[in-house]
Amino acid sequence: MNDQNAQPYSAPSALRPVLWTARCAVAALALTGVAWLARAGWETRLAVAGQPASGPPDQGGGRHRKLTSLEDAYHIVNTLGSAAAVLCALLFLSWLWRVRDNARALSGERPRYSGIWMYLGWILPLANLWIPRGLVVDIHRASAPGRRLPSSVNWWWGLWLIGLAGGVGLIYADDTDELIARAYTDVGMLLAADAAIVGAAVAAVFVVRAITAAQLERMTGAGAAEARD
Repeated sequence: MNDQNAQPYSAPSALRPVLWTARCAVAALALTGVAWLARAGWETRLAVAGQPASGPPDQGGGRHRKLTSLEDAYHIVNTLGSAAAVLCALLFLSWLWRVRDNARALSGERPRYSGIWMYLGWILPLANLWIPRGLVVDIHRASAPGRRLPSSVNWWWGLWLIGLAGGVGLIYADDTDELIARAYTDVGMLLAADAAIVGAAVAAVFVVRAITAAQLERMTGAGAAEARD
């Protein structure tokens, strides 16, 4: 899992621009938060309307009843939310790759986790409970040595895990008909998990801003030093 190599490590010297990718990641996180708020609103409407007498959409044994207009609308809202989530994941990873590369260049140290964990760390069971946070923590330490880890990192990761456990996260989520059934029978827990995802998106915005600001500060200092030389 960790990079282990006895040979001397030469970090890349070129620093990559991060401001634009950071802004894109922040916008995508905000969009995902809004999408999850919309989902929560529709789930509340489903709970208020109550489950039809014919039961949940999934009747078991491969049988599905015809959806109500409200359930159809929730399918659309959920699909749009999933699309926003995919876009968010792509833009967040794009930003994460850039700040990881910059962290290597700024510190001159080999990252603890090899590049493959930038992807596998999110989807492998058990490993996804700590590796993504570890990636962010390592990037922050290399970017801002000696500085305290922003509390937003722990808030982001804790809320993300809560949402993940609730089945409404960006991965391992319940399917739409299962979410509809939960809205009818246990909307409180479903809304709590939705709130955790929204909170995680908000906290992630602060994570992106903090790490980006730290790197821009180091990069500005490096540029000034080169100008003096």
